[in-house]
Amino acid sequence: MILSPFEWMIAKRYLLPGKGEAFIALVAGISVGVVMLSVAMLVVVMSVMNGFRAELLDKIVGLNGHAIVQAYGGRLDDWENVLQEVRKTPGVVEASPLIEQPLLTTFNGRVEAILVRGNTKQDIEKLGDKVLLGNIAELQPGKGNVAIGSRLAQNIGARVGDTITIINPAGRSTPFGTVPRQIGYHVSAIFEVGIYDYDQAFVVMPMQDAQTLLLIGDTVGMIEVKVDDPDNVGEILAPVQETLAGRAVVSDWKTINASLFEALQVERVAMFFALSFMVLVAAFNILSSLVMLVRAKTRDIAIMRTMGATRRSLMKIFVTTGFTVGAIGTVAGLVFGFLVLFFRQQIVRVIEVVTGQNLWDPSIRFLSTLPARTDPVEVTGIVLLALTLSFLATLYPAWKAASTDPVQVLRYE
Repeated sequence: MILSPFEWMIAKRYLLPGKGEAFIALVAGISVGVVMLSVAMLVVVMSVMNGFRAELLDKIVGLNGHAIVQAYGGRLDDWENVLQEVRKTPGVVEASPLIEQPLLTTFNGRVEAILVRGNTKQDIEKLGDKVLLGNIAELQPGKGNVAIGSRLAQNIGARVGDTITIINPAGRSTPFGTVPRQIGYHVSAIFEVGIYDYDQAFVVMPMQDAQTLLLIGDTVGMIEVKVDDPDNVGEILAPVQETLAGRAVVSDWKTINASLFEALQVERVAMFFALSFMVLVAAFNILSSLVMLVRAKTRDIAIMRTMGATRRSLMKIFVTTGFTVGAIGTVAGLVFGFLVLFFRQQIVRVIEVVTGQNLWDPSIRFLSTLPARTDPVEVTGIVLLALTLSFLATLYPAWKAASTDPVQVLRYE
């Protein structure tokens, strides 16, 4: 829609109402503000929801892979052969043995439930960038060194250099019954993954030490697998599932964390649907302000009609006026939304200080910080939604303006 200089001049004049039209200016300003807030809220909420999903997936996959191959009974005796079969599967980029067992640990009279993880040297080295204190390289087979999560260290009061005791209830049998196995381990490193449940429970040690602790010989509990396309992990590992049918089961990240990610997806769709109504309200504000503008400018419209202005020109003038209000609000909303996302952590801290409440308890939120990841496709959709509704809101007032009969208006002037 190309405007002539005359049409653009009138549209600009109506965008800045005169002194006697303060109420119309107020309504137009409110329309811009509502559009801005609705677009900003949609951008912020959808980015945070995407950040939750992406951050959880990255951190969960970073420790557990995209899928695990677990034997029935919890012991994979011929794990070397299974490992080779998995690695040969098209689409698999990495596979490694893993031991994972819930046990207990004690230190200075404090007892906590833990999850012992026996990893290969390569997997232990991947934790290097998550280490807060200590040296992860000290975790060597037979040395009795472990790395523990930051929350676990806080809960039991352990620091780097301390010795914690890990208790395995399934100890050795004696004439007096089964005696729990208790072994002391030197804390060489404290790490933080960023997921509260992991940081509160994980104790990482070399795989050989885990085998000794659990008395399972040269066996492993599972094989963790990473693929090149996480969304199609089921299809990629389908041949492995067929080959190991009756011996082991393949569980991917979708099934292991199904309830969590499904809840996030449902909440994401629901929030987008609910917040879209804010954009609809903003469109109604634009409509009402234009209706008031048309009523206030009825005489001007009649004069322009008698001077030769076509109905098409009047339609274009008022559509441009209303659409510009929506466009300004949309741009302002994007800027405001990105500013909120950039300073989101500081905003959370300020609100916590003002209210005295802990708004981001990692034991409830899973993650230690408020995540955000902006999807350009979603932002484009939000912009198109706001602009489309703004455009539609201008059609009725513009049509009413174009339908004005100059004879009826000027008869009584």
